[in-house]
Amino acid sequence: MNKNLLIVSAAVEVGAGIALLAVPLVIVGLLIGNAPDSPTALAVARLAGAALVTLGLVCWFASRDSGSRAARGVVAAMLVYNLMAVAILLYARMGVGLGGPGTWPAIVAHAALAAWCLACVRRASA
Repeated sequence: MNKNLLIVSAAVEVGAGIALLAVPLVIVGLLIGNAPDSPTALAVARLAGAALVTLGLVCWFASRDSGSRAARGVVAAMLVYNLMAVAILLYARMGVGLGGPGTWPAIVAHAALAAWCLACVRRASA
């Protein structure tokens, strides 16, 4: 179960990260409805892309030894990341009124990944 989760997480995060690195204006616009309007915001979007690629690589390498304690730690960390992503995107949408066509799909995807991570964490501790 961990292995599949880690492989899916790797694909999703590397894909999103590369997209943010390559076309940050498009991706941020899809997520929050407004493209970054300053060089600072553009740099932060690309930095987020680099971080997502890194998370994806960590998940990929952990999937090669998915039963290890380290891999379980990666799954736990991804649970926290996905929960924070849901909270941040919900706040952007509901609290600040920012939202693009990709906001709700991203929220649902991160919530689903968080639920899958939680199931893996619970299973590992049982």
